[in-house]
Order: sequence, then structure tokens, then C-alpha cells
Amino acid sequence: MMGARPLGAAASLRALPARIAQDREGNAILEFAILAPVFLLLLLGTFDIGQMVYGRAVLHGAVEEAARSSSLETANTQVADEKVENALAPILPNASVESSRLSYFDFTDIGRPEAWNDANDDGTCNDGETFTDENRNGAWDADVGSDGNGGAGDVVLYTVTVTYTPTFNVPFLHNHDGSRSFSATAVKKNQPFADQDDYGSDAGSCA
Repeated sequence: MMGARPLGAAASLRALPARIAQDREGNAILEFAILAPVFLLLLLGTFDIGQMVYGRAVLHGAVEEAARSSSLETANTQVADEKVENALAPILPNASVESSRLSYFDFTDIGRPEAWNDANDDGTCNDGETFTDENRNGAWDADVGSDGNGGAGDVVLYTVTVTYTPTFNVPFLHNHDGSRSFSATAVKKNQPFADQDDYGSDAGSCA
């Protein structure tokens, strides 16, 4: 009959799905296309977290060393801060490094407010309550510490905060602006190379 499909061709078409199911050529390419993005993301994430962990460890060590050197009579806080920045530079290039120092008369003073007459018992110096200006800055402070490296025998709280953009950019691990920050703190007591100044005793009035 004219136009009839040969029996061999019909059988070949019926067997085509089975042959396709059994064909394994090209599987490696397909599997690579599926797994490669996941593998690369995990690899970049490992590098990213590794950079952060290593940078944090170096920062803590550098801050301890800088705090120790700043407690000496011959202390140069600017040089100490620069050493912290130089220690981080190879690990966190172009990082922003900010440091601060608060000095106290003793360890027990860290984080405590200046003494005041809390007449209304609200935990804040206000409504004309009187206070003792212990850090001599003319105002009541919730933290009695004074800015700077203090003097002989003072306790210094040294804090360094680092903000940087990761070299290996993994979006879901970052803040909205792509940056990350962490800090380290060290507490050291300055050498008693002279008589220690006590806190001020002038009275003040809170607004």
C-alpha cells in the first residue's frame, strides 16, 4: 500500500523511549551544571567565613598587645593603634578601623554611672537631681569613664571596631550594604608610675 510506514521504522519508534531512558551520554554535563553552582557557593562561603574568623583572631591578639603597650609610662597610643591596623591590613584590605579608650579609677568602676541622688527612683539623673561630677566633664554620665588613656594606675577599657567588605562576596551572609563589622576589647591597668588622680567631687544638677 502506497505511503505505508515500514514495519522496521515503526518498531524503531516504539523502542525510542527505552533507548533514551538507557542512554547515559551527557549525564556528567547535566550533573555538573546542577552541582557546580552549589559547590562554588559553599567554597566562597568557606573562604568568606575563614577570612572573618582569621581577621577576628588577629584583631583580638593585636588589641591585647596594643592595650599592654599602652599601659606603660612611655605609651604612645597612636603607634599602638597603627600596629593594630597594620596587623589587619594583609587580611582585611581597605578595612575601616576605629578605636576608643575609656579610663577608670578602678576595675569596679567600669560601666557604672556617676553617683547621683535618684530622688524619683527612675534610674536616670533628671528633674534637678544632684550628682557628683566624678569625671570632671560638667555633666552627669551613665558611664563614669573618661575618654582617653588615663594616667598612672588608671584602668583603661580599649575597644577596636573593624568594618570591611569581604573579599569573597556571598550575598546572604552580609548586611544590606555588603559590609561586615566586629570588635575586640581589652582591659589593662596602667603602670603606677606616679600618684593616681582620684575622681572629681564637684556637685552638679541634672536638667
